[in-house]
Amino acid sequence: MVEFSVIVGSTGVLLLLLAFLLNLFKILMQDTKTYAMLNVVGAGLSCYASILIDYMPFVILEGTWALVAFIGLVRLFKVQEQA
Repeated sequence: MVEFSVIVGSTGVLLLLLAFLLNLFKILMQDTKTYAMLNVVGAGLSCYASILIDYMPFVILEGTWALVAFIGLVRLFKVQEQA
């Protein structure tokens, strides 16, 4: 049976890679809410999985990634409000 942390981490990594690939092929631009949301959720899930397996280097990496992506998402919403 697959461990919960593997499912959570794999889902997070899948979302991060999906955002990257869609951006690489110019299907999804970096300045969109969808791109930011994929990064927030993907990094957040990856961070949580790293917490579950107690691997601090990736907790720091993914936590920082999620925070930066969240700040970007908030900025996108603020720009929309001002328009």
